[in-house]
Amino acid sequence: MIEQAGRLKEELDGLGQKIASLDRKGSEYRSAARRIKVLTPIAELYGEYCRLREEADEAEEILDDKDSGELAELAREEILKLSPRMDLVRDKISGMLEELAAGGDSAGVKGVIVEIRAGTGGDEAALFAKDLFNMYFHYAEEKGWLLEVINCHESEMGGVKEIIFGLEGNRVWELMRQEGGVHRVQRVPLTESSGRIHTSTVTVAVLPETGEEEVKVEPKDLRVDTYRSSGAGGQHVNVTDSAVRLTHIPTGIVVQCQDERSQHKNRAKAMRVLHARLSELYMRKKEEETARDRSQQVKTGDRSQKIRTYNYPQNRVTDHRVNLTLHKLDSIMKGGIDHLLEALAKQDVPA
Repeated sequence: MIEQAGRLKEELDGLGQKIASLDRKGSEYRSAARRIKVLTPIAELYGEYCRLREEADEAEEILDDKDSGELAELAREEILKLSPRMDLVRDKISGMLEELAAGGDSAGVKGVIVEIRAGTGGDEAALFAKDLFNMYFHYAEEKGWLLEVINCHESEMGGVKEIIFGLEGNRVWELMRQEGGVHRVQRVPLTESSGRIHTSTVTVAVLPETGEEEVKVEPKDLRVDTYRSSGAGGQHVNVTDSAVRLTHIPTGIVVQCQDERSQHKNRAKAMRVLHARLSELYMRKKEEETARDRSQQVKTGDRSQKIRTYNYPQNRVTDHRVNLTLHKLDSIMKGGIDHLLEALAKQDVPA
């Protein structure tokens, strides 16, 4: 463990020398900066441990000296003081290394942007999309995470065609990163009079939010369009051009936001989503460049395949990536998904 921390300290020193020669606008610079941010606290703890170890070694040398006299008693007291401090630092290093192994560069991710969209199934898919949002909402409450809705398009029956929200909190990227993919629901829709079971799908995308300073968007690369927001009608319809659509020209990524009455606020929220999508794009490119076998390549592949099935008649949830089936769908839809997400994080299944 201490040896591993020492190797990471050497890697950090090398990155510190390398980054000075990199283009600050390039993806390699951003990747190095993110890695430095991850390794710095580990390296600092490693330095503290080495200092304590050196002091303890000096005290032990005094004890080994038969002529140390009264200094021997002082050396014993010093060792008694240093020992628990060394154990504490060692435990902290161990925890950081475990977190690094579980979440990759998670220490460089401050939160996530989650995008839920109704897929096949019409109104029923939109209703289930809202159910999924409520599931994540209750889970976020349980974990003490901060949740902020960024954009929402409701359906006429009370579901959501699309909802985008941010999450911030401890281990949020490590646990939520595996939720991206197609979620399938099997149940009898409210509109089905014959009681026939329908199958609908909802897509979920989870994007890392690393902060605007790590993903630079040049003004010349951005097209900004404003338009009048649309909705279900009533008092919430805005009669001004407050809705904002951002197009990142180099990548073709398009983000729009209309939830706020203020054009300025809509633009700020849209920029937040754009930065998250660009962060994910850069991280996936980095994974592709560094992957050495098929198991790593899968992580950067198509996210559209089915990952989980929610079967209401059987009160069953099945995650197809870890072959885990739980017969407690009712509690899962109320936010009880910790067992699922911990199992996925532990096995680090392809997202």
